[in-house]
Amino acid sequence: MSSVFVNVVPVFVLILIGWMSAKTGILKEETGDALGEFVFKIAVPMLIFRTLADAHFEGASPFRLWAAYFLAVAVTWTVGHLIATRIFRRDAKVGVIAGMSASFANNVFIGLPLVAHIVGKDGLVAISILLAIHLPLMMVAGTILMEGAASKVDGGEKRSIPAILMQIGSNLARNPLVIGLFVGVAFNLLGLHLPQAVAVVVDQISAAASPVALISIGMALTKYPIRGDIGLSGMSAVLKLTLLPAVVFLMSHLLGLPQDWTAALVLTSSVPTGINAWLIAQRFRSGHSLAASVISITTAFGVITVSFWAWLLS
Repeated sequence: MSSVFVNVVPVFVLILIGWMSAKTGILKEETGDALGEFVFKIAVPMLIFRTLADAHFEGASPFRLWAAYFLAVAVTWTVGHLIATRIFRRDAKVGVIAGMSASFANNVFIGLPLVAHIVGKDGLVAISILLAIHLPLMMVAGTILMEGAASKVDGGEKRSIPAILMQIGSNLARNPLVIGLFVGVAFNLLGLHLPQAVAVVVDQISAAASPVALISIGMALTKYPIRGDIGLSGMSAVLKLTLLPAVVFLMSHLLGLPQDWTAALVLTSSVPTGINAWLIAQRFRSGHSLAASVISITTAFGVITVSFWAWLLS
């Protein structure tokens, strides 16, 4: 267990360094925003491209991987929603945010570095395949559910599903992660290779993705203080750190995924909540404090639970 803990701790130490740098004013808030933009628009797309361009899929189908992960997401999201609406008596909009906060892992900024550090290249292939549909599917589900909940709670007419899909599809077409993914797959299928000088540059930028991503998410955490709805926030955090990876673990074994893919999926599902739940809350003006609190709580306790899942998979 101690060796696993040693492998996990550096990931969270980098997050802590980012948080302390922003909290003490050593680095300005705009610096964190710039680092996050660099990671999202350049470094991680390069890493995904490089991983998929050189990957050996050996006929592996992504459908079992997607099924294992998203069945777990559906279970956790549903449990989170029911706890918020039935036990804590919150409205449907807060229920959606509770479910999303409990099931939306920060796969890009924390999951990728963690899997790269612990599982290695085969794990990165699994995460890259997951990312192909993770953001689109989660954001479509979150937006459609919140549109329905807002219509029920606030009244008024909700947008049609085609209109929502068109807007999200337009955004995804310009998403750097999606572009990096499709270009990487295209290179792989066509058997293309980068010139040596270009490959060196891509490798150097890809190597920066993990540490810079972790520092930038640490700096961003200063925007998400723990406040209000502590009971519901704590329950959503427990679901995120325990139920989601547990169901992913179970489904991965039931569906017979390779060991490295199982480890990658379980580890990335066990990481803290991503900011997308907070973005949905902001867009619909409901559950902001809940989403912010879950992000901070899961990050604070994530080092313990991630270490447990890493130990279980070792």
